[in-house]
Amino acid sequence: MTNEASQAFGAYAADYDEPRRRLVPVFDAFYGAVLDALRALPAPGGRLRVLDLGAGTGLLTGMVAQTFPAAEIVALDGSAEMLALARERLGDRAEYVVADLRDPDAVPAHPSYDAVVSALAIHHLEDADKRSLYARVLDALEPGGVFANAEQVLGETPEATAADLEWHRREAIARGTGDEEWAAALERFEHDRCATAAAQLAWLRELGFADVSCPFRMRRFAVLVGSRPRGDGR
Repeated sequence: MTNEASQAFGAYAADYDEPRRRLVPVFDAFYGAVLDALRALPAPGGRLRVLDLGAGTGLLTGMVAQTFPAAEIVALDGSAEMLALARERLGDRAEYVVADLRDPDAVPAHPSYDAVVSALAIHHLEDADKRSLYARVLDALEPGGVFANAEQVLGETPEATAADLEWHRREAIARGTGDEEWAAALERFEHDRCATAAAQLAWLRELGFADVSCPFRMRRFAVLVGSRPRGDGR
């Protein structure tokens, strides 16, 4: 996240987890598609080294830890308050790093990880910063390693984006979200700098990712996946 978004979400940290399944109507399938991308990796005994970008309170980090008990996990977020809750959730199962996603040093410039994952964080960056981060992710992956980003995306037209937001509102209300909770969510959406799924998949291909795909998409929620080519020894 950016410093601005980190401050906003840090102030909300204690209340972040409880409404997740109301505010993310496709929560299980959405996060599950990230885990499926990691399951496809050739990792005997689940021995993976995983970086979670924008880990927040550790929701996705915890799922990775539970699914891959032998994994080494680094949880990175711009909010110390959010990461403190991740530490309460995971203890010494992860390493915790406070850093802005725009910081060039936040992601290693050499192969260090079998997988880099993210959930609902990178859309807070401007498009140029998203693309720069994706380039650094590619460098940080081992050959054959996978990047899986569970992201909030724009519709292909302004009309589609508006329809997707209305769908989101209806689905959240159907799951118990009240007016006050939705209004607070809309305030946080002001920090969003979303891009279309199609644009981001194109960036991944242009940067040199292989096997680029969108294995899950439901309106505003899409999982974007790519891997570092196996023969990429740079």
